[in-house]
Amino acid sequence: MDPSAALTELLATSTEVVEAVVTGPAGDVEASRARSEERAAALAATGAELLSAAAGIRAGAPVEHVRVDLERGSVVALTDGTRRIVATTVARPTGALVAHDLRTVLARAGGAR
Repeated sequence: MDPSAALTELLATSTEVVEAVVTGPAGDVEASRARSEERAAALAATGAELLSAAAGIRAGAPVEHVRVDLERGSVVALTDGTRRIVATTVARPTGALVAHDLRTVLARAGGAR
């Protein structure tokens, strides 16, 4: 399944994910379900920054998943080592379910997991 179809399926079935973007190994946006191209690029950059910052804090251990909870929703970034997916959610999401859904998108989009 291509990344765009995987995101379409995610947004059609998830009650918690609001928007999402999948990026390739070089950080390029492969698919998005965001309100604009600019928003998709901003989400992709935010996800890369979150994963990088977490890796800097936890040196020596790979960081696969970062979630930041805000009052109006969360930002979740997840990587399979090749691709990244970054999503925004509703307030107080079920973290494990969102992570599972995002991993499923990466797997369906041809990722390692």
